[in-house]
Amino acid sequence: MRHGDKIKNLSRTKAHREALLANLSNQLIEHKRIVTTLAKAKALRVFVEPLITKSKENTTHQRRIVFGHLQDKETVKELFDNIAPKVGGRPGGYTRIIKLGIRPGDAAEKAMIELVDFNEIYGNNVGEEKAAAKKTRRRGGSGKKATATPAENAEVVAEAPVAEETKAEEVVAAAPAVEEAPAQETKEEGSEEAKA
Repeated sequence: MRHGDKIKNLSRTKAHREALLANLSNQLIEHKRIVTTLAKAKALRVFVEPLITKSKENTTHQRRIVFGHLQDKETVKELFDNIAPKVGGRPGGYTRIIKLGIRPGDAAEKAMIELVDFNEIYGNNVGEEKAAAKKTRRRGGSGKKATATPAENAEVVAEAPVAEETKAEEVVAAAPAVEEAPAQETKEEGSEEAKA
């Protein structure tokens, strides 16, 4: 039984598994995305994300710890110099796994694992769209009137000259105050006029 055994062994010994994950991590850091099996991708995510977190703190101690796992100077340099500044504000979740279907030869599930901040398709303008979206509030009331957006109001104000606005205000002020009857009464009066 495997009670409490949470590590994904990948049918390998400890030394073989660590060498495999180190090689996959080196390739992921170098190329920013790799295609492998789904099981290896899930094991790689658990292996590489703590290393990326360590790379946020650029000290000799952290570099030595990461080098102990990766065993490649160029990869460590790439991780600390290029990847760490880009993921500095992200609290975690540096990788994304996308399933690609089944490999024809052995029916293994393939998956692409990539660094989230280096994807040009998903990452671009996502935050900008959310920031550009207009925040609206619901107001109480009848809801019969259509409200214009602030941009439309600005266009209307820009199109109308100032002199016409003052004339319109004078006309409204000069007009007698007329009380409108509720909608139900006007319908009843209209129906009485139709009967007569």
